[in-house]
Amino acid sequence: MIRLAKGKVTSKKAASAASKVLRDGRTSKASKTAAGSALSQRPSKSKKK
Repeated sequence: MIRLAKGKVTSKKAASAASKVLRDGRTSKASKTAAGSALSQRPSKSKKK
């Protein structure tokens, strides 16, 4: 498991762009790898009930 430095997370805007890259079928494997890495650095969404 890789631990990130405290406070280092991908911004919401960057995560949105990364999501678009992953959904686009025309992007390269390297782009998708980078996008997946960026999204993995986002804090998880917690659902409140």
